[in-house]
Amino acid sequence: MSDGMEGSIVLFGPPGAGKGTQASVIVEMTGKPQVSTGDMLRSAVSMETDLGKEAKTFMEAGKLVPDSIIIGLIEKRLTEEDASDGVLFDGFPRTIPQAEALSRITLVSSVISIEVPDDDIVERIVGRRMDPETGEIYHVSFNPAPTEIVGRLVQRKDDTEETVRSRLEAYHDQTKPLGDWYSSLGILVTIDGSGSIEEVGKAVSKAINQE
Repeated sequence: MSDGMEGSIVLFGPPGAGKGTQASVIVEMTGKPQVSTGDMLRSAVSMETDLGKEAKTFMEAGKLVPDSIIIGLIEKRLTEEDASDGVLFDGFPRTIPQAEALSRITLVSSVISIEVPDDDIVERIVGRRMDPETGEIYHVSFNPAPTEIVGRLVQRKDDTEETVRSRLEAYHDQTKPLGDWYSSLGILVTIDGSGSIEEVGKAVSKAINQE
């Protein structure tokens, strides 16, 4: 349930930082629904809403959907009853113009950035292995597979070091200016994401409770 804390929360974090797990912690603590612009976009397209039809023309042309459409979808979502105390944004905004547009339609009260050293992220992701028969994910160090199935495990092509470092570079290039922008507004909270899930969860809870 909502604790009465007003405003929306923005959650940042590089791939492999455990953002999904911490998003669940925030939703449980605050009662704010988690909002994914990707999910909203897919839903609007499949339901053939006006914004969905507009978005589809860009998607079919292989172009990025303009910010104005994304903001329109968010604005509509914010009118729903469960969003009256704000929502949790995961993966949005990605740029300063998006952040500025967002600030015009909702109060962002807190921005939580989960930070993990790149080398730790690489170790987390590059060590992943998948069992192609069950889809189960293991890790060579943190969650080793039973000996009898090790021989059939595969590494997904997105989990190579080159791909992971490239994704991290893109993430830093994109979010550093955004982090600086939110920091200048005094609402950025940086969380050390290199601890255990429980430790990071406690830090996230503390950040929210200090609002």
